[in-house]
Amino acid sequence: MNNKWLNISGVALILAAPAVSAQDSWPTRPITMVVPFAPGGVADAVARPVAEALSRELHQPVVVDNRAGAGGGIGMGYVAKSSPDGYTVLMALSSISIIPEADKIIGRKPLFQLDQLKPIARFTADPTVLVVRADSPWQTAKDFIADVKSHPGRYSYGSSGNYGTMHVPMAMLSNQAGLSMLHVPYTGAGPAVVALMGGQVDAVSTGPSSVLQFIKGGKLRALAHWGDNRLVALPDVPSLTELGYNVEFAQWSGLFVPAGTPDPIVKRLRDAARIAAADPKVNSVIQNAGSPVLYMDSPQFQAYWDKDAGKIATAVRKIGKVE
Repeated sequence: MNNKWLNISGVALILAAPAVSAQDSWPTRPITMVVPFAPGGVADAVARPVAEALSRELHQPVVVDNRAGAGGGIGMGYVAKSSPDGYTVLMALSSISIIPEADKIIGRKPLFQLDQLKPIARFTADPTVLVVRADSPWQTAKDFIADVKSHPGRYSYGSSGNYGTMHVPMAMLSNQAGLSMLHVPYTGAGPAVVALMGGQVDAVSTGPSSVLQFIKGGKLRALAHWGDNRLVALPDVPSLTELGYNVEFAQWSGLFVPAGTPDPIVKRLRDAARIAAADPKVNSVIQNAGSPVLYMDSPQFQAYWDKDAGKIATAVRKIGKVE
C-alpha cells in the first residue's frame, strides 16, 4: 500500500482516538444538573435525590444548579444551547412543552425548541388535581361544573402564571365543559394555593404535592383529577375522564441532555437514571414530597413526551394570546 495512504490513515486514527476515549471514560469531571426553577418546587424536589444517586453511580459529583426565570425557559434554553458532552443535564417539568408554543403565540423569539433536547428518563408524573376550599358549596366535580357553567364569569381560578402547568389544565377543562372562569395568575403554585385558602380565588388545578397536606388537614377539598387512573394518595377522587371529559394533564419530571450528545454518554446516563429510579432512598425522598416515582426509560419517555407535547400545544393555541 502507498505510504501516503498509510500516513493519512494513521493520522485519521490518531485524531479519532481521543474522541472515542473521551466518551468511553466519561465522566471525568463534575456534572451540572440544571433545575430551571427556584429551590423548593417539584423539579428541585426530584432533582436533588436523583443527583445524589447519579453521583454515586457515575463516580463524579452531580451538582444541582437552579436557573429560574421565564417560567423555566431560561434554564431550559441554557441546557438546549449547551455543549452536548454530557456535563450539562436538565431536570425539567411538563412545562418544557408549553414554553416554545407560548413564545410563538405571544410573538417572542423562542428560548429553545423541543428538538434541541433529548429525553433520558422520566421520574414522576402527577396528574393535576381540581381543588376548592373545604367550606365551598361544591361537594363533587359535577356540582362545581354545573354551577360554574350556570354563572359565566362569576368564579375564578388561580395559577402559577400564564400558560403554566396550572393554567393549561384548567383551560383544557373549560374548553371541554364550556366553562367561563376568570384566570388569576400568581408567581408560583404556593401563592396560588394560599390565595385559594384565603378566598381570593375559587379553585386551582395543581399537583397533589402542593395541596395534599391541606386536603388531609380538612382545609381543601379535591373534586377530580386530570389522570387516567385513581390516585394512590386520593383513591376516592374521580378522574375527569371517568366523568366524561376527554382531558388529561400531568405535571411530570424528566431528565434531558442537549440533542447531539453521543450515544455512549446517553447510554451511561440512561443506565444510571434507571438505577437511581430504583434506589430506595430516592423513592423515599420523592414519595415524602408527595410524588411516587413513575420511571420511564428514554424510548418510552420520548413516545410519551411526543404525545403529551402535541396535546399541550393544542391547548396553548386554544388559549391564544394572553394580554
